[in-house]
Amino acid sequence: MSHTDAVRERLDAYLADEGLEAVWFARPPSFTWLTGGNNVVDRAADVGVAAAGYDGDGLTVVTDNIEAQRLVDEELPADATVETVRWHEADLDEAVAGFSPTPAAADFDVPGFESVDPTDLRQPLTDADIERFRSLGADAAEVVEGVVREASADDEEREVGGRLRDRLFARGIDSPVVLVGSGERTRKYRHYTTRDNELGDYALVSVTAVRDGLHASITRSVAFDAPDWLDERTEAAMRVEASALAATQRVGRDGGTAGDVFDGIQEAYAEVGYEGEWRNHHQGGAAAYAGREWFGTPDSAASVHLPMTYAYNPTVQGAKSEDTHLVTDDGIELLTGTGDWPTETVEPVGDGPAMDRHAVLHR
Repeated sequence: MSHTDAVRERLDAYLADEGLEAVWFARPPSFTWLTGGNNVVDRAADVGVAAAGYDGDGLTVVTDNIEAQRLVDEELPADATVETVRWHEADLDEAVAGFSPTPAAADFDVPGFESVDPTDLRQPLTDADIERFRSLGADAAEVVEGVVREASADDEEREVGGRLRDRLFARGIDSPVVLVGSGERTRKYRHYTTRDNELGDYALVSVTAVRDGLHASITRSVAFDAPDWLDERTEAAMRVEASALAATQRVGRDGGTAGDVFDGIQEAYAEVGYEGEWRNHHQGGAAAYAGREWFGTPDSAASVHLPMTYAYNPTVQGAKSEDTHLVTDDGIELLTGTGDWPTETVEPVGDGPAMDRHAVLHR
């Protein structure tokens, strides 16, 4: 089944279940999920310059006269109907309300419309999603590993961050998250927002890369004069990550919840000698048309879908392990890798296959 057919089948079921005539998406990830196109001009805005609606028969896109022709030429499928308002006559919410049948729902505020949470609609991945993810993951890993491999102890965090953003952008990849943390700062902070510190004895680099609406997350560690504990703590984080992935596959097969996966994460932290360390940082979760479609928590009732991409990011003070993986009934596939980085084979806690995880690069 094509991506378009799969998406519309899910939306048909949603409209029938909710008793609605139409559903609209203007937030960029879901706009891309539905149309394959991009509605972003201002990257700081939560809502794009166009809204895409589905009414059970076809796709309608509402925008203003500034954007309409460009969207038709460059962003939208040929079967989309485009409705246009003059830029000074109506805001996007008013325009959608004027064109849509009712009752309807939207992922942004439209007067009189219900609210739709697209998270479950976007899961599991379609075959086309998976192929785009493989391409994104390979490109993102090549850029991140290349930049980190070139870094030196006296580079400033912002220098490295700038190189990452530039090289990703050259490949059509946005980077809403670029964290470059010197060893000094990664010891103190789980989110080492990039500043002007020199990298020093070691560094962690964490990136979320976005293309075609899909989000891939990746962390790499590089050491110049590493503290003695760095490899040990990184290995501990690697085993927790492997355990989270193995638990995700088990729970996904059985039809469980993110809370069930989190039980495995807590058990893994205890087994590797860092019981309770999970309290100091979120552990990641499902990742696709959002950096995280859901975050794992002890009580989360979010459904665990297969096939689906997952980005877990366990930390042990000063160390971290993070990649994006495709988890299916039959396997766990690394998406953010090049095959040209030091790895270590680690055993998950509990049932599951041994996995090669990315270790510290010692320079």
